[in-house]
Amino acid sequence: MLAVENLHVFRGDRHVLRALSFELAAGCCLRVTGVNGAGKTTLLRALCGLVEAEEGVLRWRGVETSRSAPGYHAELAYLGHDAPLKADLSGRENIRYAVGLRRVLDREAVSRALERVGATAFAERPVRSLSAGQRRRIAFAALWLCGATLWLLDEPNTNLDTQGQELVAGLIEEQLRAGGLVVAAVHQDLHLTAGRRMDLVIPGGR
Repeated sequence: MLAVENLHVFRGDRHVLRALSFELAAGCCLRVTGVNGAGKTTLLRALCGLVEAEEGVLRWRGVETSRSAPGYHAELAYLGHDAPLKADLSGRENIRYAVGLRRVLDREAVSRALERVGATAFAERPVRSLSAGQRRRIAFAALWLCGATLWLLDEPNTNLDTQGQELVAGLIEEQLRAGGLVVAAVHQDLHLTAGRRMDLVIPGGR
């Protein structure tokens, strides 16, 4: 469903990604690894159009597409290092407004998402009062609820304890079983079913 061919990305005068190519089928996770500075985050940001590529072709569902194409963007969700949450809103409000931009929501759906990630107990508190791990759970509740086919995850286990990391693995497995795709930049194992995982190692930074 997702194919990238001959991707080249520069940051200033630094050639970060060189002739990078891969294909990812429905129900699979691409685990992207590499040393700090290799370009893992740059790859994710290039896939979702936040970084401009100097060269390369992206195909989604077999059709060549621009990284700024509305149809492609409607099917992807990006979760970076920092949870994209409004500090003065509660966790529940953040989910309602963020996901509500993409689909119609009711209160029960938001409650189910909060329960799924173990965030019900702190969902009514302002996000500014939450720990980094709690904010991460709120962000994953929104991701789980948004219905995107393609998840782009940058260090998804950041700020999460062992239980939280197991939660992330479970959410990713659910996404893959539903026919979705995940591209995850990681430093550690995601503990996914072997048949659902591919690996891409980006050479060390230049």
